[in-house]
Amino acid sequence: MIDKKSLRQQQIQKLKANQAKTKVEGAKLLQKLMATTEWQNAKSIATTVSSPIEVPTPIIVEAARKEGKKVYLPKTMPHRQMAFLPFASREDLITSKFGIPEPAYDETLVNQEPDLVIVPGLAFAEDSNYRVGFGGGYYDRFLAQYSGSTVALVPSAMHFATADWEIEDYDVKIQKLILVD
Repeated sequence: MIDKKSLRQQQIQKLKANQAKTKVEGAKLLQKLMATTEWQNAKSIATTVSSPIEVPTPIIVEAARKEGKKVYLPKTMPHRQMAFLPFASREDLITSKFGIPEPAYDETLVNQEPDLVIVPGLAFAEDSNYRVGFGGGYYDRFLAQYSGSTVALVPSAMHFATADWEIEDYDVKIQKLILVD
């Protein structure tokens, strides 16, 4: 059993070393995502702005827009909360204190019930659908209140057969993991 803090550090190093492979696998994962009923039925999707070590999200945003889906991105809020706001263009995003581009906050545009949320993370357990995120608890807090569909795109560097980390009461399972193989 590894503690989450140590696992996060290990995974970030592993993902840095596997950036090129993750990018290639990201295109395959997108094709698998687009074949799911969750994607096909969704009129709105929520995703993140990926960092270089993650599955690239610009291709997801582009695919969603081509299909006429509304795209939402998270904005970090006080008390480790998130608000999902519509994505218009890269130029409209503001860099957060975490260095992540986010939409500007407009209470009238918040959508906390997009049809499909693509959940980010650093490690995903295939047997239980639990994940280890980046450590802020933002997604677990959001998902605890969310009733729509959740998927995670899992490149080989993030894939674990089983969770060899501690599962906490507040950890929320992802409904569907989309694996590379």
